Amino acid sequence: MKFEFHSITMTQPLVILYSALLLSMSSCAPKQAATTPVQPETTAPQTAATPAETSEAKPLMTGASQIQKYLPMLKGKRVGLVVNQTSTIENTHLVDSLVSLGVKIHTIFAPEHGFRGDADAGAQIKDSKDIKTGLPIISLYGKNKKPLPEQIQNLDILVFDIQDVGTRFYTYISTMHYVMEACAENNKPLLILDRPNPNGHYVDGPVLEPEYKSFVGMHPIPIVHGLTVGELANMINGEKWLEGQHKCDVTVIPVANYTHQTAYDLPVKPSPNLPNAQAIALYPSICFFEGTTVSVGRGTPTPFQVIGSPYYKYKDFSFVPVSTPGATDPPFKGQRCYGKDLTDPSTAQPFTLAYLLDMYQNSTNQDKFFNSFFEKLAGTATLREQVKAGKTETEIRASWEPALSKYKSLRKQYLLYPDFE
Repeated sequence: MKFEFHSITMTQPLVILYSALLLSMSSCAPKQAATTPVQPETTAPQTAATPAETSEAKPLMTGASQIQKYLPMLKGKRVGLVVNQTSTIENTHLVDSLVSLGVKIHTIFAPEHGFRGDADAGAQIKDSKDIKTGLPIISLYGKNKKPLPEQIQNLDILVFDIQDVGTRFYTYISTMHYVMEACAENNKPLLILDRPNPNGHYVDGPVLEPEYKSFVGMHPIPIVHGLTVGELANMINGEKWLEGQHKCDVTVIPVANYTHQTAYDLPVKPSPNLPNAQAIALYPSICFFEGTTVSVGRGTPTPFQVIGSPYYKYKDFSFVPVSTPGATDPPFKGQRCYGKDLTDPSTAQPFTLAYLLDMYQNSTNQDKFFNSFFEKLAGTATLREQVKAGKTETEIRASWEPALSKYKSLRKQYLLYPDFE
């Protein structure tokens, strides 16, 4: 598999673009949200591109960066934004960009980790105000996961612009689901500004079984789903996964010059404990440990790049979790954990069960290795039993069929970008 590397750039400085847009908007009437996505500008994947050809590739542009495509939809409207720290255009937050363009932002909705993305995983997020703009911020994490009718009744349109990492248990896509549901129930259009999926170059893992549906797994999709949020939104609509089989009026602004073979290094960390590309690549394989007695390195300088436990047999590598920003009370705080250092890039292979199998097989506390959260992350009760029974990764993978192959065929129907196969 070959990757094409791109960075986020714009074809002209933002200030020039803003000025041109402001002049042009005086003669543009706002457009109603469409039910089909705006067509992306894509570069077909190359099978044998030379370095020169790669360097001449058109620059990748996120949906948010293509302001001229969606500003007419927002002008003169009362707008709600579902955003966090990843919602940027180059180095400027989307909120600040839209305010500078005269867009009337009414409310900001924030997902897990909060508007600034600095809260611990699972931490209660309270409603507040943005210090810079004074805009109200409503938390969509905790008891209020879905916007209430009274919270969106005065809005004309909602905008979702949050960077995902391409795994079923990353909760930003669950927030998107609930936002879609609220929009559908209250006849509000939703604009999705699409972003690349850093794990979008493959599909893998068990498909979630309905009885294990939760906020860390809301859809019958595999752990690595291989979709951008825009593509997933279209799947949610098309497969009628919203409550009551409602359909949300969604418009997607696709990423320009992107394919599912495009390697993408996030410019802003998507959450406090996914600080770099290595952690994001390992995340699908080691998030399982959140449902076990194994630390994923929260409270260390390398979260999701080391794994360890006081109960691991081998002592050649260790770390001690401490209180850090974004992990104020990490598992095994102050205790020495033994395990593996996964900071070397060679360890960031596509999704694997190797780490899970090794940590279980070499645990001195196997009877307490798993907790009840594991099934929610796995999306099935079978995986725990297979690990305990000593099944190999090959044997376990065979059990994911035919559900995984069926999903792969379904996925093809909703792609907005050239695929990896």
